[in-house]
Amino acid sequence: MAIPNTKATLKEYCLRSLGKPVIDINVDDEQVDDRIDEAVQYFCQYHSDGVERMYLKYQVTAADVTRMTTDSSETITENGVTTTWKQGSNFLIVPETVISVVNVFPLSDRANLNIFDVKYQLRLNDLYDFSSTSIVHYEMTMKHLDFLDHILVGEKPMRFNHLSNKLFLDMDWKTDITAGEFLIFEVFRRLDPTQNVDMFDDLYLKRYTTALIKRQWGQNLSKFNGTAMLGGVTLNGPELFSTAIAEQQKLEEEIRLNYEEPAHMQQG
Repeated sequence: MAIPNTKATLKEYCLRSLGKPVIDINVDDEQVDDRIDEAVQYFCQYHSDGVERMYLKYQVTAADVTRMTTDSSETITENGVTTTWKQGSNFLIVPETVISVVNVFPLSDRANLNIFDVKYQLRLNDLYDFSSTSIVHYEMTMKHLDFLDHILVGEKPMRFNHLSNKLFLDMDWKTDITAGEFLIFEVFRRLDPTQNVDMFDDLYLKRYTTALIKRQWGQNLSKFNGTAMLGGVTLNGPELFSTAIAEQQKLEEEIRLNYEEPAHMQQG
């Protein structure tokens, strides 16, 4: 059995599953390509094997800081009334393969400890070795300090829109960050099937693609429903379409229930 490892081989696999070359599959090549693209898109959107959790690093430039601190304006005149609206440009353009942004690492000076820092003093006086204090005490103290930092400093809100690929960071770009610093983002990124060819051999992707092509086949034949062919064969497009829809819904339910990643915060 040929193992699909490209879009073309997946296409032939699905057509053979539907009966080719024993019977004619009345679906145009472009329609098949569209259904494969639709199946890959759904797979990457909802199946855990279609995405990967990763960390992206971005170095802030002076141009970024200037743009973030400069508002764009829009003037609207209606019914004799003129109003001017200002809009911030505090966003970064992320790669289009990113489907959700889970977290941005806290922006503070906690990593740059000095001798007057509470954590520095804790490590110096109480944790020069683990025999001098209890690790439980250390863990509780660290959690308490993190809680105080969360209350007093807070987290920088972020908002992400997948369609525009814009990641908004709602903070004071004049004081909270400087050019040359790095931002670290935890994201989910969809896999590129051309670089991860094993995706084409995934059981669910093959079954789901076959169901979508079958649905297209039934939809095409519905136009000729009841037409008698040579040999007395009668086309039944609606029945084929209904069967394909049931298979599609069953597969989607299995993927969403068993393989979908938990809902992620993409706006921070």
